[in-house]
Order: sequence, then structure tokens, then C-alpha cells
Amino acid sequence: MFNLIRKARAERGFTLVEIMIVVLIIGILLAIAVPNFVRARESSRAQSCVANLKQIEAAKEQWAIDTNQAATATPVWGDLVGADKYIKAQPTCPSQTGDGTGHYTLGNMSTRPTCNSGIATHALR
Repeated sequence: MFNLIRKARAERGFTLVEIMIVVLIIGILLAIAVPNFVRARESSRAQSCVANLKQIEAAKEQWAIDTNQAATATPVWGDLVGADKYIKAQPTCPSQTGDGTGHYTLGNMSTRPTCNSGIATHALR
């Protein structure tokens, strides 16, 4: 008879302490993993932005060579972007804020393009 009572108790499920330990372990794992995911996402956005800046810099240089421009010449987006131009579509910074405040600044031929995304400033090195 005591075996039946003990067996019935054993089949009830997990105790509150066991469930709390599992929840605690899951919470610790999330506390470790989430900041790493956020950091990796922003790092990949910054790398993508730098790749866009390299593409813009190459387009500026090609435009200057093709149109025989001086180092003080300043291209506009219309000179670089278009179906028959150096860049098919104007790139946008992946880190730009929701209100669209992030943008690329072309500058003249003696300066490199920059990005001010509203969150961080990216630049070519």
C-alpha cells in the first residue's frame, strides 16, 4: 500500500523548486546571450555601412576620372546614382534611425564620404 502512495506522488510532476531552478538557468543563459547578439548585429551593420562608403568612394573616383575633375570638385548624388551611372541606387546606412536621419555625406574629391546614422558615425579609415 505504501508503494502505491509513493508511486502516485512520484508521478505528479516537478516540484516548485525544480521549476524555479530551470527558470533561473534559462534566465542566466539569456542574460549572457542577448548582449552578444545585440553587439554582433550592430557590428555587422557598421561593416555594411563601411562597405557602402567604399562603394561611394570608388564611384566618386571613377566619376572624377571620367569627367576629368579636379581635387576640389564636389559630385552630387545625381552624378553618381542612376541606371547608367556608377551606383544603381543610392545606398542607405543600415544603422539609420527609424526617422531616417542617417545619411551619407559625399564631400569633395579630396575628402572621403562619411556616414552619420543618428546612432553612430561610420567612416573609412
